[in-house]
Amino acid sequence: GHTAQEFYTNRTLVHLMTLMLEPQPGESVYDPTCGTGGMLISTVAELKRQGEEWRSIRLYGQELNYGTSAIARMNLFLHGITDGHIAHGDTLTRPAFLNSRGGLEMFDVVLANPPYSIKAWNREAFAKDPYGRNLWGVPPQNAADYSFIQHIAKSLDPKTGRAAILLPHGILHRVAEASVRRAMIESDLVEAVIGLAHGLFYNSGMEAIVLVLNAHKPTERRRRVLFVDAKNEYYRSGVQSFLSDAHQGRMLDAYRRFADEP
Repeated sequence: GHTAQEFYTNRTLVHLMTLMLEPQPGESVYDPTCGTGGMLISTVAELKRQGEEWRSIRLYGQELNYGTSAIARMNLFLHGITDGHIAHGDTLTRPAFLNSRGGLEMFDVVLANPPYSIKAWNREAFAKDPYGRNLWGVPPQNAADYSFIQHIAKSLDPKTGRAAILLPHGILHRVAEASVRRAMIESDLVEAVIGLAHGLFYNSGMEAIVLVLNAHKPTERRRRVLFVDAKNEYYRSGVQSFLSDAHQGRMLDAYRRFADEP
């Protein structure tokens, strides 16, 4: 129904994001706004597809909606994943996964599709965040997107951490977020920005991007950001857009080669 977008991300897009991050056996994977757990499960599915050891991967997710977090637990269980950790709660105000020192737990891989531009969030608390997640600044009240991005940045393992985040196109140019955006770029954590076709979301024609973060960029990629315009990479089925294997392959190739291509 009309709420599908809140819980479910286009599977072909999730698959692309998973391929970009290349999760490995034994790594930890985190989704701070996990919905029904589809992004977490995609990493296991990819390891299975490659014939790799998938039981050693550790999955962590947090979800605000109580019913949805319960579905995510069942979803993992039905996929044979017994070592999944799904917590219920608000990631911004009460992150569930903390280390022994009381700081945020850090992960190898983060896959996320945070809720878009929410207005009802506690900006005041974020301004004096005990976990230091306001490292680039405090986003405006009418759009919490950069608070989720900063939470993810702070949750990345400094040696192995990489993230793919699905976000509204507006985060690239909204004036109210200019200072936070500048600080994000100067942190040199951003590796790539992939501009997506319209219609890849349920009940929404809006354009979105995949923001790729890498805590340990290869030397040749430092101080550089790759922009990929993939607006024409899609096919339609009914009212919905999807990415074919060929579309995914082309986008993945552009990301991996990290070179200028008209």
